[in-house]
Amino acid sequence: MTRNASARRRRRAAPSRFERAGRRAAALQRPRVVLALVLVLGLVSVMLLDGYLRAEVLGDHRVRTDAAYDKVPQRILDGGPILTSANGSMRTQSVPKKTIVLTFDDGPDATYTEKVLKILADNDVHGTFFLVGSMIARHPGIVKDMVGQGNEVGLHTFTHVDLSYQSDARVKRELTQTQLALAGAAGITTRLVRAPYSSEASAIDNYSWPVYKKLGAMGYTSVFVDTDSDDWKKPGVSKIVQWATPKKNKGASVLFHDAGGNRDQTLKALPKYIKKMKAKGYTFTTVSGAMAKSAARGGSAQNASAQGSGAQGTGAQAGGAQRSGQAPGGAAPQGTPPSSGANTPGGTRNVNQAAHSKATGTTLYEGKALIAAVAIAEWTVPTLAVFLAVVGVAVMARFAMMLVLARRHYRQRNKRRFSWGPPVTRPVSVIVPAYNEKECIANTLNSLAQSTHPIEIIVVDDGSTDGTKEIAESLGLPNVRVIRQENAGKPAALNNGVRNASYDIVVMMDGDTVFEPDTVRQLVQPFAASEIGAVAGNAKVGNRNTVIGAWQHIEYVMGFNLDRRMYDLLRCMPTIPGAIGAFRRQAVLEVGGMSEDTLAEDTDITVALHRAGWRVVYQEHARAWTEAPASLRQLWSQRYRWSYGTMQALWKHRKSLVDKGPSGRFGRVGMPLVVLFQIVTPVFAPLIDLFTVYSMIFVDFKASLLAWLAVLGIQLVCAAYAFRLDGERYRYLWMLPLQQIAYRQMMYLVLIHSSITALTGGRLRWQKLKRTGEVGTPTGVGR
Repeated sequence: MTRNASARRRRRAAPSRFERAGRRAAALQRPRVVLALVLVLGLVSVMLLDGYLRAEVLGDHRVRTDAAYDKVPQRILDGGPILTSANGSMRTQSVPKKTIVLTFDDGPDATYTEKVLKILADNDVHGTFFLVGSMIARHPGIVKDMVGQGNEVGLHTFTHVDLSYQSDARVKRELTQTQLALAGAAGITTRLVRAPYSSEASAIDNYSWPVYKKLGAMGYTSVFVDTDSDDWKKPGVSKIVQWATPKKNKGASVLFHDAGGNRDQTLKALPKYIKKMKAKGYTFTTVSGAMAKSAARGGSAQNASAQGSGAQGTGAQAGGAQRSGQAPGGAAPQGTPPSSGANTPGGTRNVNQAAHSKATGTTLYEGKALIAAVAIAEWTVPTLAVFLAVVGVAVMARFAMMLVLARRHYRQRNKRRFSWGPPVTRPVSVIVPAYNEKECIANTLNSLAQSTHPIEIIVVDDGSTDGTKEIAESLGLPNVRVIRQENAGKPAALNNGVRNASYDIVVMMDGDTVFEPDTVRQLVQPFAASEIGAVAGNAKVGNRNTVIGAWQHIEYVMGFNLDRRMYDLLRCMPTIPGAIGAFRRQAVLEVGGMSEDTLAEDTDITVALHRAGWRVVYQEHARAWTEAPASLRQLWSQRYRWSYGTMQALWKHRKSLVDKGPSGRFGRVGMPLVVLFQIVTPVFAPLIDLFTVYSMIFVDFKASLLAWLAVLGIQLVCAAYAFRLDGERYRYLWMLPLQQIAYRQMMYLVLIHSSITALTGGRLRWQKLKRTGEVGTPTGVGR
């Protein structure tokens, strides 16, 4: 006897064919979940990269002014614009007499830099461009042309930050990233650098001086200016030319800008300036060219000033040092500069580009990877922004349309004189498919027994192993038939019920659903109109006193009261809920019954009825109380099946898009609405939230928060109106903000997961949720 009991337990523990299939399906879903997470992580990374390029992420817009300079050696303050380090000693160097080093800051710029390059080429002049790393990454082709034309380039940091405020790690990162961008764009690195917001050497202060010493120790040559065109002020062409002209035939490092604002005056002034200076006997070269020229003349010793062990004098600080243009934001990679020499990518030696070295190894490949990543970010983020703006407008338009049509539907159906036709009083068949519903089946059948409309009840037990059939039979209720079948799934159970139905109208419900006494009577009244083939009832959440239940309660009320009213008037109802729906038996048989082709058999048959020419309507007064999933895991499983099944059904009926007649009407009205607002919009909705969070953190918290609150306010208005139409109490609406933050995100992730499953060809089986049976008769459900 003990052995027999043990054998029975082993037999009960053995998984069924469907359970084994479910486990295999679950195992197949794991890679898809990982893929979804990878996609989300990739998008977040792209957004952060794009924000970093625009100095929104980790941006630092502080600019130091009027700082003391008593710790800066006087000979440095009085020295030339080229600052180098040799054996730990800082030295300055001036530009040779009647020599111009044309320098340009803040580029490259898509509008102005190429025009500047053309002017230089037309006048056979080379310049030195101090480039912002983020701009290099955005416009690598311009930088490649710049270097190929013979110009010299230097670093201007990656995000155009004041280095005197930055930590050693940030300083190194700014230079490293700019070097990587330069390597990826032009295949080189450089040892020239110009700190943003720097000007003349005399403007070095106590905060920036340690930075320049560190740059020197890293092998960089810092380049200042001693003649500033002030073109960023846009004073007029003649003023720019005048201010850029050195006095007394002195050599000069002259500052212009090829980016950072409107540079039309710079473009007009530059050719005139070059011609003027050439006429005065000046020659043009690069920073390296000027250093080589000084060395050739033997003048470097006279023009250099060694740093002493301490500060030597104070000297007067140049006041109001002009701050290198208007920061456009930028950044770049590669830590230390090249050691020496002028190794260009082509391997030739060019004295005007002596600061360049050929990028090799990991530096080159990391640089190319950075350029590729930036290109992806530059294309992806703006495209998504435009698309999401369109989605946002569509969602707002949908809200407006729902409110208008819901009001029209309510007023139309609740008129005192409204009638579907002669009252429907003939008996109907109620089909209850049940699989392991021992917790709920008694409540379900007892509620049906109280029906005010004559019914027969057909319970189709789909191979239950928990005694569901025995419980149904033990109730001893009149007009109840229990049909037993092998476990074949819900569609097969419903079809079995339809075949055994005695009447021409069949009501379908779930085994965990409870009807009010008047539900069936209300549900079948629309069949007085001969064109109506099916009726969707009003499913309500019974276990709404939990957080998850309250969230679903809000969703159900909004979904049925607004969405279904709208779809009803547009004659394109997409789904008759499995919890409560009524059908003409003839219509069901005409379309082939409940199909097993999809996981959403309710959506599938609803679309099939539309295509067959039947009208589907919504009956708000026919209420059914259902038990919503009690845990997040069960909720995920249910919604995953729903959303994936909906996609299957829409794909199955895709030919309706080109059909004529009723099928074409649904295909060209209902299907686009369902695809847009139940698939596309929810799939991309998390991106809207992601952009909102990003904006709150990195852009403008107040404006972003107000925008989010405005959208929440619109949703609250829609929800309150839906609650009013359905006679629900407003007290659950205080959960709406939390629902938007937590519950909605989960639903979005479920839909994304389903979309990936659909795109990768995955398949799911019908799944059974664990029920508690806490939803009793309607009178026991508190509102």
